[in-house]
Amino acid sequence: MRTILIIGAGRSASSLIHYLLNKSEKENLHLVIGDLSLALAQKKTNNHPNATAIALDIFDANQRKEAIVKADIVISMLPAHLHIEVARDCVVYKKNLVTASYVSDAMQELDEAVKENNLIFMNEIGLDPGVDHMSAMKIIDEISDKGGKMLLFESFCGGLVAPESDTNRWNYKFTWAPRNVVLAGQGGAAKFIQEGTYKYIPYCNLFRRTEFLEVEDYGRFEAYSNRDSLKYRSVYGLDDVLTLYRGTIRRVGFSKAWNMFIQLGMTDDSYVMEDSENMSYRQYVNSFLPYHPTDSVEIKTRLILKIDQDDIMWDKLLELDLFNDNKIVGLKNATPAQILEKILSDKWTLESDDKDMIVMYHKFGYELNGVKKQIDSKMVCIGEDQTYTAMAKTVGLPVAMATLLILNGKITTPGVQLPIRKEVYLPILKELEEYGVVFKEQAMTYFGYKPDATI
Repeated sequence: MRTILIIGAGRSASSLIHYLLNKSEKENLHLVIGDLSLALAQKKTNNHPNATAIALDIFDANQRKEAIVKADIVISMLPAHLHIEVARDCVVYKKNLVTASYVSDAMQELDEAVKENNLIFMNEIGLDPGVDHMSAMKIIDEISDKGGKMLLFESFCGGLVAPESDTNRWNYKFTWAPRNVVLAGQGGAAKFIQEGTYKYIPYCNLFRRTEFLEVEDYGRFEAYSNRDSLKYRSVYGLDDVLTLYRGTIRRVGFSKAWNMFIQLGMTDDSYVMEDSENMSYRQYVNSFLPYHPTDSVEIKTRLILKIDQDDIMWDKLLELDLFNDNKIVGLKNATPAQILEKILSDKWTLESDDKDMIVMYHKFGYELNGVKKQIDSKMVCIGEDQTYTAMAKTVGLPVAMATLLILNGKITTPGVQLPIRKEVYLPILKELEEYGVVFKEQAMTYFGYKPDATI
């Protein structure tokens, strides 16, 4: 039997484990699922004969070593900052490694040692990053192979609630880490390039600079800019591209409404609010508003946000129960952002019968034989239930598929890497289609900016 060590049995591991267990008899696999919580690891084995659950504390060097030494390949589904100790052990004990996380500086520093040991450390092989890389590189390479020159690349992705489970005025529920949603866009201006000119959007304007996207059968969406759209310019071979923009997808109206929280200061994570444990939701809102001897919290909120009582934006705030004086925050030494996360989690948590949805949208502008052309590529994936969500599927399945390809000698290029080579993305994208992760490509009229446009 070939042993696959999976470290971390959280929500994102569900589809990954299910896939590998289904393949275990044919592929001669035994899964060792390690987690700090033995009960969680045991639950994920589903009593399958080819799976063993173990309690694994990755901060225990001996425990970590013992598990890694016995494995033929290691999958780390830990939070990104915890991969590095696992990665260093994989170098020492000469084990291939697969993660869904961004390549950190510490991980990249291992590249030389990984290559010297002829190992493969495959990273960014989840959804975003992951499926976005593979689906983008497939078309970019096809354009290049025809002799085309890339002019524009825009890429958008969002984790949303499925239409049948869309039951609130925000058209949004948490399908992944709520904290990441609350802190989105912070830490510096968003930067991208448009028609050869570098552009920057400060956080205070980020959610007011959006663009619309149409997806057949699912309607209209909007997207706000990711913090660094230029990160993958060289990786994708797009150093000379005139327009490069990456963004996050939401339903229309979300960004404008979210901007109210930014204006009030509720997304700030840099300071602690006094006596937050005993603060009511209404007191929390009032703490950001000026004092007035007679005006209510509601009136002051509408005045500072410049919205009327019959504005849909006001209805969205009311829906969150923000002005309830009987609901208590109950968090000690909490920041504004942590309290906002708590309030939103009360209303935006998926119900047991809710389904999530992933939407991905790429735009490719290029010139071929003197003619400017455009290809739009779109993917929508709907979750099955609260275990096999669209997010768990699109994160976990590519990880599992890459692991098998490495085990079976189909991926051979050594080093710390991303899934941007044909040996990686072609077989994985093809197999993903069997699981409903299908990109629909459409030739479009080129919508690049005119040379004399004011940019």
